[in-house]
Amino acid sequence: MSNAFSSNPLRTREDMERAAVELISPLVPLLSPGCARLHLGETGAAYSADIAEMEGFARVLWALVPMLAGHCASVAPLWEKWRTGIINGTDPDHPEYWGEVGDYDQRLVEMAVFGMGMLIAPDEFFFDLPESAQDHLYRWLDQINRHDMPKNNWIFFRVLVNLGFRKVGRPFPEEQLKADVALIESHYDGDGWYFDYYDQREYYTMWAFQFYGPVCAAAAVDCDLIPAREYAERSRLMAEDFACWFDSRCESVPYGRSLSYRFAQSAFFAAQAFAGAVTDRVGWGEMKHLLLGNMRTWSRFPIFTRDGVLTIGYHYPNLNMAEGYNAPGSPYWCMKNFLVLALSADHPFWQAEETAPECPAVSVQPHARMLLSRAADGSHVLAFQSGNRLCEHSHAESKYEKFVYSSVFGFSVMKSMNGLGSGAFDSVLAVSPDNGRTWLPRHGGSDYTVDAGGTSCTWSPFPGVEIRTRIIVAGEWHIRRHTVRNSLPVSIAEGGFAIRRSGTPVTDDQSVYLCNEQGLSGIRMIRGYDKAMAVTPEANTNLMEPRTVIPTLTAVLDPGEHVLECAVLGTVSGGAVLWNTVPEVDRNE
Repeated sequence: MSNAFSSNPLRTREDMERAAVELISPLVPLLSPGCARLHLGETGAAYSADIAEMEGFARVLWALVPMLAGHCASVAPLWEKWRTGIINGTDPDHPEYWGEVGDYDQRLVEMAVFGMGMLIAPDEFFFDLPESAQDHLYRWLDQINRHDMPKNNWIFFRVLVNLGFRKVGRPFPEEQLKADVALIESHYDGDGWYFDYYDQREYYTMWAFQFYGPVCAAAAVDCDLIPAREYAERSRLMAEDFACWFDSRCESVPYGRSLSYRFAQSAFFAAQAFAGAVTDRVGWGEMKHLLLGNMRTWSRFPIFTRDGVLTIGYHYPNLNMAEGYNAPGSPYWCMKNFLVLALSADHPFWQAEETAPECPAVSVQPHARMLLSRAADGSHVLAFQSGNRLCEHSHAESKYEKFVYSSVFGFSVMKSMNGLGSGAFDSVLAVSPDNGRTWLPRHGGSDYTVDAGGTSCTWSPFPGVEIRTRIIVAGEWHIRRHTVRNSLPVSIAEGGFAIRRSGTPVTDDQSVYLCNEQGLSGIRMIRGYDKAMAVTPEANTNLMEPRTVIPTLTAVLDPGEHVLECAVLGTVSGGAVLWNTVPEVDRNE
């Protein structure tokens, strides 16, 4: 059984309100007796089960708070449950009290939405509580001002809480707020872009920095302690870049961590609408199309349990790709999309006709360290990246350091390094020092470039091997050129896009491809390889499809210097015609 959300047309404000109810209603029977905890599954996370249950409870508020602010008719019975949960969860004498927090505590993350509640719906969210509950909520949230947290997007959580305190007339530390705003400013990289810790450029720019900033800009415009005007202007600058990440189905390119948040990918456009940050290329109609169209696309995938609860995974339930901080309730971060329900029915966002944005065929985005290439019909967006580094979270080499990421074929994550099947090395060159027993893909790197022609990077999988890789982009084709200097014999495997395991791969001495209902994925030798083959990875390694095939080239390299060159194609609509039209490129490029 799928959630009723799966059949929602998602075109109007009424549809969006109904979608929020459709997502929340299956959760109501899973609330604890005191309504302060939400038990959604048995899988574990880095934090304890009781904190995970508090997280699940809190993330629903990202939808309920805008529904309160927008006076949605259907919010009352749901809010009654969550209001009870807030009263009990913040009461130190109640058995479901959320507890005293520590440094770097997950509950600090969940406090952000309570700050937003006070900020955008103070009467309904705060002043309607009993006076004792108001005091309890204030004291519980004020713990965020006495504890340390990562110096990244988390800092915005404290900003939201303190701006909420300001809105409801409660004391807050002005100097702490000033220091937090300054730290956020140190993460600003220009042209609307922020970076997260480890210098990552990923969706945390869009669904964190660029979500909270516009909320603050709109709801605390009278506060001279924050750069409200700058937050709104950065949203305008970001919008035109970020629109290029979405294909004609409004599906965005999966890249980086926390992808279990799924349609939170388009939450940026909800924040943009809330702040009124309209641009020439991304106006009301475009942001409405990207937000609702993305949600419509997600509604077609099997992402729910039989009783209608969101799962951990991407296009399907998948724990293999998860991070250690993904608890059963974590996917409900996607409720941020419902911020637009705070806008009244006569708001320009809801009155606008959906309009697909006009995006260039090639978009060079230096702050993201990406070049995005778009199929002529918009059916496929490819993101070629170079320069992002490994972070502490799982599968970082798969989530950040493939040569290319695709809105159609996604990417795969390793189950182990012991074999091509368990490695699932799509869109990357893997190198083995021990005759194919152990394989390592690109990780780390230096001397990277991103320009209008493609990307480049120097990297080393292990001592004794140095590789300079240049990717030359030509529409849905791209050319990979590697200069390999190795002081020991190595085996190499060059993977194309992982594609649904449907149909029979076509293989000859120089190439391999598979064409089916998902599209076409293929790879052709130009020089330096020995063999073309179709690798069958282990199930559940790819984000888009549970069973895939990876067109692959292999070779064994004696010690020395070698040049490897191949042409790689991934297409939805080009088919055999495009496969038989290999692009000509400047060999000296």
